[in-house]
Amino acid sequence: MGRFNFKDEKDFQKVKKEAEDFYEKIESVFCPYFKEKIVFNIKGLKHLKFKSDRQARSNKDQYPRLKLIHFAPKVLQCSSTLQGIWKIKRFEDQKTNNRWEKVMKEVTFYEFIAVFEDIRIKVIIKEVQGGEKHFFSVIPFWGIDKNSSTRILHSGNPEHD
Repeated sequence: MGRFNFKDEKDFQKVKKEAEDFYEKIESVFCPYFKEKIVFNIKGLKHLKFKSDRQARSNKDQYPRLKLIHFAPKVLQCSSTLQGIWKIKRFEDQKTNNRWEKVMKEVTFYEFIAVFEDIRIKVIIKEVQGGEKHFFSVIPFWGIDKNSSTRILHSGNPEHD
């Protein structure tokens, strides 16, 4: 079993608290690819915990993301090459006249991949048309167990996986 697989509720609460404390301390990091600072706002942390506004991620899904969050600033600070980009049009929340509305906007997602401490990590940056770029997600490398067809998270070390 990989070291980023969910263990138990006690371990999850510890990882969650550490990740939240760490995340609060990050305001922004300079990314050489964009030649600008990328902000770490509440939207990124919210995405790690929730799939949508009304649907929380399972603890099993949150655990590896929260455990890997401390690598996200490092990936962005070292990235001078973009591994992926995609653009979509979607409804985004926007405050207009003191109320929140859903407005159709072009959204761009940027993907950076790096390997730190034998761990392959993907970091996603989101940019909504007319807004600033911000951290959106950190995704661990994973594979499929051939026997059970379930997702296995890998740390890159076969001895520990």
